[in-house]
Amino acid sequence: MFSFRSRNTNNTTIDTFFMNKIVTPITLGSIVLSTVAVFGQTYNDPQIKAKADAIHASALTLDTHCDLPMLLHARPDFDVTKEHNPRTTGSKVDFPRIKKGGMDAMFFAVYLGQGPRTPAGNADAKRRALELFDIVHQIADDHPDFAGFATTPEEAMALEKAGKFAVFTAVENGWAIGNDLSLLKTYYDLGARYMTLCHTSNNDICDSSTDPKGPEHGGLSPFGVEVVKEMNRLGMIVDVSHTSDSTVWDCLELSAAPIVATHSSARALFNHPRNLTDDQIKAIAAKGGVVQMNMLSGYLKAGNAGRAKALQALREKYPRGAELSEAQQQARAAEMQEINKRFPEELATLQTVVDHIDHIVKLVGVDYVGIGPDLDGGGGVTGMFDVSEMGNITYELVKRGYSEEDIKKIWSGNFFRVMKEAQRVAAELNKG
Repeated sequence: MFSFRSRNTNNTTIDTFFMNKIVTPITLGSIVLSTVAVFGQTYNDPQIKAKADAIHASALTLDTHCDLPMLLHARPDFDVTKEHNPRTTGSKVDFPRIKKGGMDAMFFAVYLGQGPRTPAGNADAKRRALELFDIVHQIADDHPDFAGFATTPEEAMALEKAGKFAVFTAVENGWAIGNDLSLLKTYYDLGARYMTLCHTSNNDICDSSTDPKGPEHGGLSPFGVEVVKEMNRLGMIVDVSHTSDSTVWDCLELSAAPIVATHSSARALFNHPRNLTDDQIKAIAAKGGVVQMNMLSGYLKAGNAGRAKALQALREKYPRGAELSEAQQQARAAEMQEINKRFPEELATLQTVVDHIDHIVKLVGVDYVGIGPDLDGGGGVTGMFDVSEMGNITYELVKRGYSEEDIKKIWSGNFFRVMKEAQRVAAELNKG
């Protein structure tokens, strides 16, 4: 049974804190069957499956963005050692399904939905970030027979060799540091090896790609410039998922190390500001970085206009940063359930996701793409709905003619290369 080790959760404010995610903890249990009503291919051709299974077993499989800690923060009684039904519980990740999916390593995000940019708000962000770091460490520490904590590719490889699952961690949304640069070192020492600079709203570091108010800084703020420099010094990778176009370009110009997009897609295939343009993908590759494939349908295909309008109304009714009482949380959950019934989400397919991989490979080569589905944060498509179906990614890549060497690069080789380069750059910057 999952329980907190040293810090307590205030359940009355959980939903307020996480409500920027596409699927919030308060709604995880209300997802209805109709959200997965369309099924694609069955991934059971014997010849392809045999080859794919062999490659999947031999590859070190890495998912660079998963929001399991967010779910555990909201549901401290959630048992990660038991298998859960994603279509009735909303949960996409647990230990039995990790085994079924053949996963060797995952980055569990310390995710913060954007809250008040005030001294009190920043203090709350720090407190909650530390709670989430506790959760991530507990996933590994409380289950040593299954998992171990990792901060380097070499540690992940050693864990794989020992038959164990590697738990990595990272920060999603630089609001976690507020305007305190020293917190980067605090979080690095807790294991964070990348930080997504913002989420769906602007913060003190940079502009978001989706803030309805538009740009505030024109890219990185002056404080954001110092953040990128300090991340380079520490060896913490700069993640530009969610950031504005101007922020991406500022990071590309400023960072001494490669930058990444840990859960993003190609704008050329679906025109959403959250996705990366071809020019940005080319520039990230030229700097030695990597784009990890997101699997959140809203960034892969046009959705139901009625659903989008209803969700916007819900966000306006329960504003970001507001403290919600237990009764308000229950009311919001009921309204979210009604939205799901009236306007069921229309999922993208795994084939669409791999179309994005194909596009990036054709654009810059196979060395600059990877896997970051955003499970438990809204990710999950038809054909790869939860972590147990991760092997279907390898199947689809084999079907499309990718070699074993290329598939291993996509699964972890490319991202591990960036991790090693970030450490090399940090060592250079810290000389003398």
